[in-house]
Amino acid sequence: MNQKAVKSWVLYDWANSAFTTTIMAAVMPIFFSDVAASNLPKATATAYWGYTQSIALVFVFLLSPVLGAIADYAGNKKAFLRFFTYMGAIASSLLFFVGEGDWAFASLLVILGTLAFQGATVFYDAFLPELVPEQERDMVSSRGYASGYIGGGILLAINLLLIQMPDLFGINSLLATQISFLSVGIWWIAFSIPMFRNVPESTKNNKHISIPHQIQRGFKSVFSTIRQMKQYPELLKFLLAFWFFSDGINTIIKMATIYGTEIGIEASDLILALLITQFVGFPATLLFGKVAKPLGAKATLQITLVIYLIIVTLGYFMQSATHFYLLAIMVGLVQGGSQALSRSIFSNLVPTERNAEFFGFFGLTGKFASIFGPFVFGLVGQLTGSSRFGIASLAIFFIGGILLLYFVNFDKGKQEALTPLSKEMS
Repeated sequence: MNQKAVKSWVLYDWANSAFTTTIMAAVMPIFFSDVAASNLPKATATAYWGYTQSIALVFVFLLSPVLGAIADYAGNKKAFLRFFTYMGAIASSLLFFVGEGDWAFASLLVILGTLAFQGATVFYDAFLPELVPEQERDMVSSRGYASGYIGGGILLAINLLLIQMPDLFGINSLLATQISFLSVGIWWIAFSIPMFRNVPESTKNNKHISIPHQIQRGFKSVFSTIRQMKQYPELLKFLLAFWFFSDGINTIIKMATIYGTEIGIEASDLILALLITQFVGFPATLLFGKVAKPLGAKATLQITLVIYLIIVTLGYFMQSATHFYLLAIMVGLVQGGSQALSRSIFSNLVPTERNAEFFGFFGLTGKFASIFGPFVFGLVGQLTGSSRFGIASLAIFFIGGILLLYFVNFDKGKQEALTPLSKEMS
């Protein structure tokens, strides 16, 4: 195993997590509400941010099979990774020029940045089996995940200092926030350089396979998996449950700060609370992994979803920064655990001979699920005139997930996974 290449691969997670923390979760939602959409009513601004997230994820969902096929069959993954990295970094940096009332421009850049982030992730993930032997992949993958938590958290901490104390740097708060967006682009590219330099491209050469053929194969793979899913009813039930609760989880991540802004919580408190979430998340994920051993993965996952249901219920009544801090800590406690347990449960329910294909579909399901939550949140808030009802509407996703998960028989599902899967694709 090439240790230098592996360390460079891990560092890319450090690089691109700047986008998820500063732009997706913390700074940009507040900036969108207070500056870019300052000419709109608060509830409308929140709704438009929700629609922006949904539109971005629709494009991601439609392009994922194509990108996945290219990642599987093309011999130039690094070129695609570099393209999407530059695209995301440029989109992030251009947010520097967004001013008051520029909500449409801001939405366009966030959509492009989100598409770039997800596209880059497809090709980034595809390097893992080439770099790391099977028995080491869990460890190396976890190192990347941890690297993302820390890297994204460090840049967010730097940006928080910049935004809270702009006078210290001789600038105003608006410019400080715009510089934080520029920092994401610089950070993303700078820490991607080792990946581009040190990670070797696969020796396979499938560049002769045409792009149209790759696109056809990508969509054929998805539809084949859907048709064959009926052979695994317990897996299908789990995917439906995952569709519900994953939508709720992702919506909380994307909508929390703009909701806090709407009800009057200071930006510095919102960003600091989400910074705390970053650093609570990593050890809490490990803790839930240990808890799952005596309780079982299903029961432990249900516990995390019940906590999420409590979070959205309390979110409706949230009034102060203290409330937001407490809820942010609660999210940090269960966010990583719920995601890790979902992945481990799914791995026990899939047919081993088509493991990669089903995990690709698992990721696609998560992206598809993420479309509806922000849309529902925004629509309910816009129709009622208050995003308190939008946050409360997320309860249906967690209730649906908990109920569907209850009816999944994991022992039966493990047996079904041993059933040979018919081969439909050449």
